[in-house]
Amino acid sequence: MRIPLLLAILFCLLTTSVAAQTNKKIDPDAGYTPTVQPDDKKKKKSDEATQVLPLPPELPAAVIAETDRLAFQVTPLSAKGLLSQQTREAIKNLLRSNHGPIVKLRAFVAGSGDLRRVGEIVGEMFLEKHMMLPALTVVQVGALPLEGAQVVLEATEVDRKVVNPSGVAFLAAQPAPSVAESLAKLKSTLAASNMQPSDALLVTCFVSSLDDQRDTQPAMAASFPGASLDYVQMQRAPVTPAAACEARARLTKPASLAASGNPEMALVSSPEIVITGTQLAFGSQDSDLKLAFDRLEKALAAKNARLDRVVISQLYVTSSALANRVAATESNRASGTRTVLPIEALPSLDAPFGLDVIAIPSTHE
Repeated sequence: MRIPLLLAILFCLLTTSVAAQTNKKIDPDAGYTPTVQPDDKKKKKSDEATQVLPLPPELPAAVIAETDRLAFQVTPLSAKGLLSQQTREAIKNLLRSNHGPIVKLRAFVAGSGDLRRVGEIVGEMFLEKHMMLPALTVVQVGALPLEGAQVVLEATEVDRKVVNPSGVAFLAAQPAPSVAESLAKLKSTLAASNMQPSDALLVTCFVSSLDDQRDTQPAMAASFPGASLDYVQMQRAPVTPAAACEARARLTKPASLAASGNPEMALVSSPEIVITGTQLAFGSQDSDLKLAFDRLEKALAAKNARLDRVVISQLYVTSSALANRVAATESNRASGTRTVLPIEALPSLDAPFGLDVIAIPSTHE
C-alpha cells in the first residue's frame, strides 16, 4: 500500500511543476547574446580608416618674390631609398638650412618613379610646417651624377635680408661642345655687364653624357666659387650640343627694366618678379602649344603680369623635332630670352612640352 501512495505523491508533484513552467512567461531574450556597442574611440578610429583621403594640395601656378632678396640652394644627392624617400629627405634638408620662404622648387628626377609624387610630397610637407606653398617644376632627366640618386632639388628662396641690392641677372643656357666651353661663355656674358664669376648665385649645367663630363663638378666649382652648383644629364640618348650651362648672378649696379644689351641675359632690378611653375602642353599640335601659353598667360595675369613682361623662359621638350616649333611659338607669344632643354619626360605621359617663366609685374613699369 505504501508504494502506490508514494507514486501518487510523485505524480502530483511532477504535474504541479509542469503546470508552473507552462504558465511561466517566456523571456524574449532567452538564448540571445546582445550586441556590444563599440566604445567611441574604436568607432572613431574605424570611421577615420574608411574615410576617403583628401586630395593633395594644389601648388600655385605663379608666385611673387622680392628681387633683392632672392637666394638659391641645391640639395645634396643621395642614393638612399627610392624617389619618395629621397624627395622627403631633400625637402627636409632645404627646410633646415633655408634663410627664408621657399617660393620655387625645380626638381630633376632620374629613374622610373612617378613624377607626380614630387608635387604631392611638396604639398604635404609644406602644409605640415604651415609654410606657403611654392611654385614647382618637375622634369625627368637622363641621369644624375650619383648612382642610385633619383632626385635633386633647386630652391629659390626669399632671404630675410637684402642680398642683391642692385638686382639679379638671369643668364640663359649657353650651348657648347663641352662644359668648360659653356662655362667660359657664361663668364664672358657676365663680364660684358661688369660682373665677376664670384657674383654667380646658381649655376646649372645640362650635359649629354655624364661619362664624358667627369670633371664637371670641379670645373664648375673652380669657375664660380660661392655659387650653388647643379648638373644633370638631359636625356639618356646623346644630345647635341653636348653641354649647356645657365646661371643666376647678383648685379653689381642697377639696370633698366630688363635690358642687358645681350640677348642671352636679362638684368632685372625691379622690386619684384613673378615666378611660375610648369605649364604643360598635352599634345604636340599647334593648338596644344597655344593652350599651354594661354594657361601661362592666365597664371601671370593672376599676379598682375603679362607675357610681354617675361624676362626669361625655360622650355622643356621631350623631342628635338618639337624644339624649333616650341621656340617659334614662344617667340611669338612671350618676350625675353629663352633656354630650350631636351629632357626625358614630364609629369604627364601625354605632355611632350612644358614651360615656366620669370616676368616683371605690370605695376613696375
